[in-house]
Amino acid sequence: MDIIVQKYGGTSVGTLERIRRVAKRVVAAAEEGKSVLVVVSAMSGETNRLVGLCSEASLAHNGREYDVIVSSGEQVSAGLLAMILNDMGSPALTLLAHQIPVLTDDTHGSARIKDIKTDVIKKRLAEGFVVVVPGFQGVTEGGDITTLGRGGSDTTAVALAAALEAEVCEIYTDVEGVFTTDPGLCADARKLGKISYDEMLEMASLGAKVLQTRSVEFARKYSIPVLVRSSFTDSEGTLVTMEDEDMEKVVVSGITYERDEAKISVVGVPDRPGIAARIFKPLTDAGINVDMIVQNIGTEASTDLTFTVSESDFDEAMTITKATASEIKAADIVGDRDISKVSIVGAGMKSHAGIASKTFTVLAGEGINIEMISTSEIKISCVVESKYMELAVRVLHKAFGLAHEPLV
Repeated sequence: MDIIVQKYGGTSVGTLERIRRVAKRVVAAAEEGKSVLVVVSAMSGETNRLVGLCSEASLAHNGREYDVIVSSGEQVSAGLLAMILNDMGSPALTLLAHQIPVLTDDTHGSARIKDIKTDVIKKRLAEGFVVVVPGFQGVTEGGDITTLGRGGSDTTAVALAAALEAEVCEIYTDVEGVFTTDPGLCADARKLGKISYDEMLEMASLGAKVLQTRSVEFARKYSIPVLVRSSFTDSEGTLVTMEDEDMEKVVVSGITYERDEAKISVVGVPDRPGIAARIFKPLTDAGINVDMIVQNIGTEASTDLTFTVSESDFDEAMTITKATASEIKAADIVGDRDISKVSIVGAGMKSHAGIASKTFTVLAGEGINIEMISTSEIKISCVVESKYMELAVRVLHKAFGLAHEPLV
C-alpha cells in the first residue's frame, strides 16, 4: 500500500465547518489511490478547557485520571471527522490508542512511545477505510490511558508514519510552512521550500512553534519526510527531510527566539570536583530542565556558575538553588527574569567560517549586549535583555540575507 499520514492541528479542526474542509482534503488524497491515515488534535481551546476542569476538580489531580480526561478532546475530533467522511461517501473509522495499540511507558502527562502495532491499521486500510486516529494519546501495557505531553499529536503522527513506513507525513496547521523567522515579527520573513531534520530540530527546540521537538526526532531517526502545510490554503509548504548539498550552501536557514527564559547565577561557588552535580541534581530531580550553562573562573578557588531555565520554572528553581547554595557555602545567588534567547540556525554553518563573528558584530552595532552564548555545529544562541529581543531578530535576519521583499 502507498500510505500517507495526514495530521491536522487544533485550529484546522476548530469548528464543524473546518472539519468538513479537512474531510475534503482527505477524500482528495484517497481518490488519488493513497491509503490515508489521519491523526487529529483536539478542537482549538478544548485541551485547555479540559485541563482547567481537572484543576478545578482537584489541585492534586491524579495523573491517571487526568490523562483519561484530557485525552478525550482528540477522540471527539476523530469521531466527528470519521462521521463526516462517511456522510461524504468515503468509508472511515476511528481507531483509539488502545485499539491499535500505541504502547507507551506509564509517565502520565508526558508518556513516551515504546511500540506501535500496525496489524489492525493495515487491515483496515487494505479494506478501503480511511483510518482516523486521535493524536496525543497512548496506552500502557496494563491498559491505562496516557498522554504524550503538549504537541503530542505531532509525535503520534510521525511515529505512526514510521511504523507504517509511510511515504510522507503531512502536518497541516495554520501556517503555510517553516519560515526564516516569525512572520509576525518580521514582515519580510520567507517560507523555506525544504529544511533538514537537524535544522528543524534546532529551530523547534529554540522557540519555533511549527513542529514539536519529539516529532522531529522520530522523523530523523526513521527518515520520514515531513511536509508542513496550511490547511487553509493550497500552498506547497515546507519539506523537512535529509540534508543535501543544496542545504549546505545556505549558511543560515532561520532565526528563532524564546521569550520564556530566566537566568540564575550562583556566585562564589567552591571550585572542587562534584560541586556542579550538587547544584544541578536537585533541579533534575524536580523535573526542571536546565538549558544554557556558563562557568567563569572567580577568585580564591571559587567560580561563578550561571544557567538558564524556563521562566515558568524560575521561582521553583530559585528556591531549590538557594537551598543548595547554602549547603555548599556559595557567596550569593542572583536571578533575572528579564532575558530572552535569540538563535541563528543553518546547516551551512558547518562549512562556513566567521558566522559567530558576524553575529556578535551585528548585535554590537545595535548596542545589544550578549549575556550568554551557546553553540553547536549548526546553531549559535545568544541571551540578551528582553527589550532587545525583537531588534536582535530583525537585524540578524537582515544581516544574513534571509529577507524577501514585503508582500504588497
